[in-house]
Amino acid sequence: MQRTLLKSKIHRARVTDSNLNYEGSLTIDSELMRAADILPYERISVYNVHNGARFDTYAIEGPEGKGDICLNGAAARMGAAGDLVIIATYAAYNEAEIAAHRPAIVLVDQNNKRKCNNNTPPDLTLVR
Repeated sequence: MQRTLLKSKIHRARVTDSNLNYEGSLTIDSELMRAADILPYERISVYNVHNGARFDTYAIEGPEGKGDICLNGAAARMGAAGDLVIIATYAAYNEAEIAAHRPAIVLVDQNNKRKCNNNTPPDLTLVR
């Protein structure tokens, strides 16, 4: 049997822009994508903390270190600059993989720069 578990998430990132005329997706700072183990064009789930919107799209890389989180295409209707979002990925794991599985949890500050969780030691593998 396989179970679908959280693979990674970027927690409470701030939307920096929206582009209704782009063909679709969510632009994510490439540094955050690497930290969260998200590949370009990978399916992502986005949860808007401000308005409750939940939707799936795919990730595209933004410039490294700029903190970009941009809603593109139809996703631009799901939020606005300044909204907080949770970006999650999921994967299927078999029973043997589950015991060792640890999702990549990326915490960010108000400028979408990676930070360490104050309640978690910096060397914890869940925080990247």
